[in-house]
Amino acid sequence: MGAKRKKEDAPEMAEDADIDDGGCRDRRNRQKVEKKEEFRPSMIKNKEKRSAAHAKLKHQKKLEKRKTKKAREAADKQALELGEEPPQRSVPRTIENTREADETVCKPDDAELFVANDADEFSSILRRERAPKILITTCRFHSTRGPAFISELLTVIPNAHYYKRGTYDLKKIVEYATKEDFTTLIVVHTSRREPDALLVTSLPSGPTAHFKLSKLVLRKEIKNHGNPTGHVPELVLNNFTTRLGHRVGRMIQSLFPQNPDFRGRRVVTFHNQRDYIFFRHHRYIFETKESKQQDPKSKKGKDAEDKSTGQQVIARLQVGIGLVISVSCIFPLALVSEA
Repeated sequence: MGAKRKKEDAPEMAEDADIDDGGCRDRRNRQKVEKKEEFRPSMIKNKEKRSAAHAKLKHQKKLEKRKTKKAREAADKQALELGEEPPQRSVPRTIENTREADETVCKPDDAELFVANDADEFSSILRRERAPKILITTCRFHSTRGPAFISELLTVIPNAHYYKRGTYDLKKIVEYATKEDFTTLIVVHTSRREPDALLVTSLPSGPTAHFKLSKLVLRKEIKNHGNPTGHVPELVLNNFTTRLGHRVGRMIQSLFPQNPDFRGRRVVTFHNQRDYIFFRHHRYIFETKESKQQDPKSKKGKDAEDKSTGQQVIARLQVGIGLVISVSCIFPLALVSEA
């Protein structure tokens, strides 16, 4: 009985094995096809062949892009000739337009925000009732690039004064700065011979912000840089739209006098993007039509150009509780730009 069952079951087992083998073959064939379709130049081990394949693929993509652009321009031109609306262009999907709406964004009709602005620590400076006076010092162990960075800060921030740290505690420095009627205390922190943080404290009662710096480039390291002037710069703040960003923006605004000298054409820009603050300090130059005609390299429609004369830094913001706002934001600190 048992032997007969085994013989009868043998053909069925063979058929199952054939089916499994057939499925495995199909799966392997599909994987081979997918591998052929997913071929990339990086799979080539030979460097010269890999570079040639990459250049060829890049050239093909460029031709396809140009072909698509010409077809789109032809469709737009044809629609205008027929008096129709041109076809709507697709909006690229980016991080900015796919970000969820922030509930803390300040609204122009927010009465509570205006009341808070009138009662905060920076209102007296921003209303020009009190002139900003900045004290700049260092940590106990500062690096060789620290003094050069501080000298650049002194050229950027008007009415800023540098005092050596020595062996004084920060508490005594705050007491001295408050007694001497300083409005803000800035401490430059260094690590591994490189300035890596700024501690900004509004006197006498805060708030305090900690900016973590990175990618510092001094003015002398910038090619074809200009020299700073003594004019009061214009201040530009971009994208400080949330409650926290609005408060940080007012803190930055309190560092500079509220009467810029427009003849100096100096501009200090703080641009906030994705919780990073990018800082630029430059000087713009107006061009005349005569100079444009004489200079064949100048671009059409160019009315002004900027020239960097300062360092670059990056910082990121960290938020604390109460009066202390720990700011660790990556912002390039590019100091004065001038022709």
